[in-house]
Amino acid sequence: MSWNKTEIVRNSRAYKKARKLVAATIENPKQLLKLITSAQAKTDTSYTSGSLSGVMESTKAAMRLVKAYAVGQYRDVSLESLALIVSSIIYFVMPIDLIPDFIIAFGFTDDAALLAWTFRSVADDIERFIRWEMQSDVLDTNIDADD
Repeated sequence: MSWNKTEIVRNSRAYKKARKLVAATIENPKQLLKLITSAQAKTDTSYTSGSLSGVMESTKAAMRLVKAYAVGQYRDVSLESLALIVSSIIYFVMPIDLIPDFIIAFGFTDDAALLAWTFRSVADDIERFIRWEMQSDVLDTNIDADD
């Protein structure tokens, strides 16, 4: 059986652990906000080039969606899509995943592959959120270096 990188990551022990944390995280707005803070810190450091650069805009949009969900501003997302997004963000912030992030040149390829797969899977939900975000007078859900 030939597996692609995304399938390998999705079948890894680390991703399965992330999936187990999803329900408790989604049910706890403070945990969701803490997760987003951790993910933002990771994206702000030096991960804007290399394998993650191609998914950075979608990652930031997904983080804004989760933040808006956590504070009750946005609920037009299926729980299945939210669970995929949250599990991928949990995996992204985990210190030890399939390929540890400290391995230069390879450490973020698993994160990038999983995030890209997730964003393809929930593209309609993310696009709908971005449209809502542009049309709404929402509290600050911006995820950028100034937060």
